[in-house]
Amino acid sequence: MDFPYQARFRTALAGLRREGRYRVFADIVRRRGNYPQATLHGGGRARPITVWCSNDYLGMSQHSSVVAAMHEAIENTGAGSGGTRNISGTTHYHVELEAELADLHGKDAALVFTSGFVSNQTTLCTLSRLLPGLVVFSDVLNHASMIEGIRQGGAEKRIFRHNDLDDLEQQLKACARSAPKLIAFESVYSMDGDFGPVAAICDLADRYGALTYLDEVHGVGLYGPRGAGVAARDGVMHRIDIVEGTLAKAFGVMGGYIAASSEIVDCIRSFAPGFIFTTSLAPALAAGALASVRHLKASDVERKALHEGAERLKALLSGAGLPVMASPSHIVPVLVGEAALCKSVSDDLLCQHSIYVQPINFPTVSRGSERLRLTPSPVHTRAMMEDLVAALDQVWTAHRLQRAA
Repeated sequence: MDFPYQARFRTALAGLRREGRYRVFADIVRRRGNYPQATLHGGGRARPITVWCSNDYLGMSQHSSVVAAMHEAIENTGAGSGGTRNISGTTHYHVELEAELADLHGKDAALVFTSGFVSNQTTLCTLSRLLPGLVVFSDVLNHASMIEGIRQGGAEKRIFRHNDLDDLEQQLKACARSAPKLIAFESVYSMDGDFGPVAAICDLADRYGALTYLDEVHGVGLYGPRGAGVAARDGVMHRIDIVEGTLAKAFGVMGGYIAASSEIVDCIRSFAPGFIFTTSLAPALAAGALASVRHLKASDVERKALHEGAERLKALLSGAGLPVMASPSHIVPVLVGEAALCKSVSDDLLCQHSIYVQPINFPTVSRGSERLRLTPSPVHTRAMMEDLVAALDQVWTAHRLQRAA
């Protein structure tokens, strides 16, 4: 008898549905010039909604300079890049973008990838292969892209407790001084919204001879002078060996990148299959990202409005007795605590209140800490925040959910 392939697939999906973790994609069209308003399609009709879970933190996908740059690039070059970076896919937009990103982080060079996931996965995997015997010290809450890159590279991996400097130091002490070492961590952890202790980890790296690899995906554009990130805010960007970022969140477009010494960047460019063998970003995407990076280097208006809005929303949620989780950053998580219930809350917000916020369930967060992850932006008004809190209050009451202590 042949293997029951389809039955096995159906069983796997049934398990997700039974646990309330089956993912349903919302079919939306964002309204240019009117974001965070969007149109939801489904069930044979279209209706307006407000988006509260986007990583377009500053609304830069709608910014006039970004949209104009993308239009101009399409008019000048057409749609696609035409190939990999090695075979016709390096355009002047890519070259300018990498120079701008290197300058942003005060590094010799930068390298652009097709996404932030790919930049993490590819770089960490390649570093493991370039440095025989490498030991990677990885924060337990590091993003899946970092975990996957470390795994694929085959390096020895040692997990340290989240932001636990004592645990990290004990593990570094136990490693031979002569062994190549790399500490991989994040500046902003996207589900809890807390910051990594960047300066203190740099101190440990210096003490024990380790490279530092910092994921600034949720920090670039949002913190520090010119939006260079949390390490720049804390005055330690020069101590980070490799900084990784995205062009798809604060910068509002698409793509990922690393910035580092010219030797490190050249090695990744020359040895990383995930870079070498994939078609480059479309010129219009590179042009849009370039315009966004340049704008946010010069403007603090968007960053200031983001942080003011996040604090305002946290205060409104707390005032309504809703269990907003403590977060020092721009990310506003609200605890639900059970997967099926989290999905039900999300569905009710969308169906009854036209508010779109996706449930965050395992494996993105640990079981029992399922939550709604709210991302207020400069384009979310106070009236929108008040509507959101009123809707959450009604849904919390309807589901008899626990209130804040």
